[in-house]
Amino acid sequence: MFSARSLFQEIVDNDESYRLFCSIAASGESQGGWENGRIAALLPASQRALAPKVTRHGADEDKHGRIFNALLRKRGLTPADVPEETDYTMLLERRGIGLAHDKLRRDEPLTELDIITYLAHSRVTEQRAADQMEMLKAYFGDHPEVGKAVRMISHDEDNHLAYCHEELLRLARAGHGRTIQRILRDCALAEIGVYRDVSLAVMDHMGRILEWPAAKAGVLAAGIRAMSGYERLGGWRRMVSLRMPERRDALGGPASSAPEFA
Repeated sequence: MFSARSLFQEIVDNDESYRLFCSIAASGESQGGWENGRIAALLPASQRALAPKVTRHGADEDKHGRIFNALLRKRGLTPADVPEETDYTMLLERRGIGLAHDKLRRDEPLTELDIITYLAHSRVTEQRAADQMEMLKAYFGDHPEVGKAVRMISHDEDNHLAYCHEELLRLARAGHGRTIQRILRDCALAEIGVYRDVSLAVMDHMGRILEWPAAKAGVLAAGIRAMSGYERLGGWRRMVSLRMPERRDALGGPASSAPEFA
């Protein structure tokens, strides 16, 4: 029987599946960098104090995109086209989650509600990212090719999650608690469906590249659907709870560089 560790090892060991994995990751991180950069530029006057943290968030996401592209270059690979059905960020936007790119392209200040929406969306998606990187760190934290990248990105994602908790709690104390909880719940339930669909699509592409037998592909798909069902029944609550993080002011300084991945 295969395990999550062996599954990821199989993807990393094959050039084409590794190329697709890194390309999907790089694309998503780069989109996140652009979004945060635009949000930082459009913050309303009441939230201008957030500008350095939002900028830092975007710089981290850009850095992650560069790291995944550097991993491709180190193996002599070029980025692959990202299949539309695996584009997590785009599919979330289509479900009305987060701030629409059309709004971010305008040179109009955002509202305080927009900032709550951005932070709630980030709290949910950063939970997913932090969980994924924690799993990859457990499996590949010491891997000679990807270990350093995994550890660095995992540390950043934990910082991003801490930042979202702290800022949402600040806004809740300012009287926005009910709005925050409503948006968090809507984001979490939509994200669960998008993550399920993207996971199924990614595994379908990987299965074809790696020529998985139908039985293996079927078990993986069933596992993805079962996890989604659990999250929809009650697991979503871990994505909407708020607590003061141990890492206070996690994005209060400049973004760390990654010269070894340049």
